[in-house]
Amino acid sequence: MDSKPSLNLVYAAVSALYNNPNTTEKERASQWLGELQKSVHAWTIADELLHHKRDLESCYFGAQTMRTKIHHSFHELPTEAHESLRNSLLEHISQINEDTNTVIVTQLCLALADLILQMPTWQQAALDLINRFTTTNMWPLLEILTVLPEELESRSVRLGENRRIVMLEDLKSCAGTVNDFLTHCSNTYGNNWQENVQINVKILRCFTSWVSVGAITLNDIANNVVISRAFSILNYKPEGDKPQSVAGSLHDAASDCICTLLQCLEDNNNQQILETYLFNNVINLEIVYHLSVANEDQEKSINYCRIFTELAESFLEKIINSCSTKSFHYAIKVLDLVLICVGHHEYEVAEITFNLWYVLSEELYQKNSKELTELFRPYVERLITALCRHCQMEPDHEGLLEDGDDFKDFRLKVSDLVKDVVFIVGSSSCFRQMFVNLQAPGVTWDSSEAALFIMQAVAKNVLPSENEVVPKVVEAILSLPETTHIAVKYTSVMLLGELCEWIEKHPNTLDPILNFLVCCLPQAGVGAAAAISLQSICATCNDHMPRHVPVLLQLLQQVDTFAITNNAVIGLVKGVAAIVGCMPHCDLTDAMRKLCSMQLNPLCQLIEQDVVPVRGTKSDPVLWLDRLSSVLRNVNVRLYEGQVHPCKPVILEVWPVLSRTFDKYQNDLRIMERCCRSVRFMLRCVSQQVCELLQSLVSQIVRIYATYKHSCFLYVGSILVDEYATDPNCVQGLLDMLQAFIEPTFQLLQEENGLRNHPDTVDDFFRLCSRLMQRAPVPILQCGALVHILQCSLMACTLDHKEANTSVMKFFYDLINTGKCGKNQIDFEQRKVLVTSILNEYGQQLVTNLLHACVFYLHSYMLSEVADVFVELLEFDREATSKWLANGLDTLPKESNGGIMSATPQQLNDIHASMTRSDTSKSVTHALKDLTRFYR
Repeated sequence: MDSKPSLNLVYAAVSALYNNPNTTEKERASQWLGELQKSVHAWTIADELLHHKRDLESCYFGAQTMRTKIHHSFHELPTEAHESLRNSLLEHISQINEDTNTVIVTQLCLALADLILQMPTWQQAALDLINRFTTTNMWPLLEILTVLPEELESRSVRLGENRRIVMLEDLKSCAGTVNDFLTHCSNTYGNNWQENVQINVKILRCFTSWVSVGAITLNDIANNVVISRAFSILNYKPEGDKPQSVAGSLHDAASDCICTLLQCLEDNNNQQILETYLFNNVINLEIVYHLSVANEDQEKSINYCRIFTELAESFLEKIINSCSTKSFHYAIKVLDLVLICVGHHEYEVAEITFNLWYVLSEELYQKNSKELTELFRPYVERLITALCRHCQMEPDHEGLLEDGDDFKDFRLKVSDLVKDVVFIVGSSSCFRQMFVNLQAPGVTWDSSEAALFIMQAVAKNVLPSENEVVPKVVEAILSLPETTHIAVKYTSVMLLGELCEWIEKHPNTLDPILNFLVCCLPQAGVGAAAAISLQSICATCNDHMPRHVPVLLQLLQQVDTFAITNNAVIGLVKGVAAIVGCMPHCDLTDAMRKLCSMQLNPLCQLIEQDVVPVRGTKSDPVLWLDRLSSVLRNVNVRLYEGQVHPCKPVILEVWPVLSRTFDKYQNDLRIMERCCRSVRFMLRCVSQQVCELLQSLVSQIVRIYATYKHSCFLYVGSILVDEYATDPNCVQGLLDMLQAFIEPTFQLLQEENGLRNHPDTVDDFFRLCSRLMQRAPVPILQCGALVHILQCSLMACTLDHKEANTSVMKFFYDLINTGKCGKNQIDFEQRKVLVTSILNEYGQQLVTNLLHACVFYLHSYMLSEVADVFVELLEFDREATSKWLANGLDTLPKESNGGIMSATPQQLNDIHASMTRSDTSKSVTHALKDLTRFYR
């Protein structure tokens, strides 16, 4: 937007955005206003909108724009404009009254908070605000003081670590005054907190915010009125004339306050007085928790559960350490409180405690102490019993739980949790207890299903030698009457699949179980579970299964008549394929041909009859290609050296059909990706035994890629390199393939935002280059196209797409690593000379680009791959890399140059020293993370 638009035009656009019923006009207005917000004119427009106060919508747009500009584009303003912006914002805030919309207030307060963080000349701003607004604008003052620490903690505000440290110290210097201010507010409004709900919510939120970032420290809050008020609110019991309830928002704020204090306590283990105070007051909340349950006030029950769980987590380390020294810590009683909450009738309350049990199980697993595990065993037994009860469906529920159902998701979380904690009580013991539950007199279908569900979670950990309970369970499942509730039958069938390792050690049970599952396959609802269990049993018991292959192949021919999903069919195909791979070679070829033909014949019919694909139906080639891939992927054959692969004749029949599929659907990316996947597993299946296919395959994918640029063809290219580049006769053909890929690839990536818009192409192209570097290093190092590949890779350093960037870094890693090894001395020296020549030309640019990528573009979780490249550079030539690092670090902003996102020269020197003396990727990653903190 080159010129500043008139204010009337902005009003018209805002009105259209919020009020025009025409969708097209709304979209046009939204797009135009978005462009306005990106422009430098947005600063003055926002200010004018806020001054005029024409209507709610324009004021909101002005406030939101002001906050956005300060948050993301503060660098656009010259330093001399900062003070006038501050004065303008303070003026807008001073005009806030009770009628001002809450959203507008929040945006203005966030804008001012972000300004404070990015304006180094405004020191102790909190004191200025308190002095200015204490008597006139309490509402926005509390809001600003609340969001200021929150914004400091948020990484979305681009502050360097140095500025964050300075700002935190600034807040700490104001903390005493803020604490006094909050104490004054609490004394003024807190005694009547039932009448002054909103102001008390804000007081609690503000205090919590300052404690959370460590501005108000735990040393400063002895006998604090706000904490006392929070416990008064949480301990409130309606009596006589008192109101019957505490406002939900006030209860939430008080709970957040105590939870934050407990979290801080966990990181500060030397606060004995505060620790005891908090513990005693939290323990005393048991009575009001029971009241919340009696009053069916679930929100408050959730809050109490959060507090109890947080208390347990903050004391957990002390509890475990003291118990391991044979002395019981007084805080262990909090686990009883947590378990009381787990017993709440609503499962949402129990779910809050899950992280505590995960942490406990992890600690006990690491300690590996029998005595310690035994101590916590009763608590975990109670936990599993309560979880089993929570997993019960409603007695009148018909059918199965549907995907996406919250209760189904909860049960999956329960299953994961039980798997994690069951070692504390023992899988066999848990399995046995659930079996006892099944045999209880008068047991209902819903409690039976829940017990079976818990058994399913631990079944894989039951010892295969167990002969007391499991045989009875299996027998009971195989004897289920027809009238059994479908949910019980579904879970029972799933349980059989989880018992696959037990079944393998008891082959006498295999035939009746297989017959039972095959009978279940056609049954609606249960069929999917039967397919999953059959897959598990086929994969685990494949040594006992080859004699069943004819029956299973016959079953697969009928599988589309059953009421099961395509994913379930694919699972079944995988299981059968795994068995086929274990067959004698003389029988394997025929079984493999039948298995592949079931997928190839329908595919051929679709091509011959020119059927228009309909996604998700049998007319969709993807359905048959996915099944074919699962066959090719899971037939794993053991071969002796020089032995002809028994699948080779079948693969030679598969390829022509895949080739026809390539030609028929070449403009459909989805089908091409699945076809390439099938080719990948086809090549992996027989490895180098089908060289005769290489030429036709390469020429076809190169031809189609030149027109449609599907990146999956690049991926197939990397598979071909993997399989054939070790054969000297194939290397030149593979280099020619790379050369043919380069022109259309670079056309795509050189478009505007080409790298960002096509991360899959970047990923697959550099994976291909890496594989060539690994398999045929000298030929690709001598290849004329390498210069262009290097230039592209240097630009792609900053791409923040995880997979794409990883492939680029792997290419650099392999390039440098190539110069450090060789088949013999001559090969080693040749490689080293070639890599040295490349690094002499591009080393400095590579290092500088990597540093800038880490600092300004990449997410912190992506830095380990960059670190791998630096380690390779250091090992290849530490002296040269040290020089490149020094020059690269020198290009970064320094604190002496001004700006809040910068490092001091000494800090950069420390980073340089840390990196140059590092020998591991982990230490370099730490150094890079330290560096990035100065700039974000």
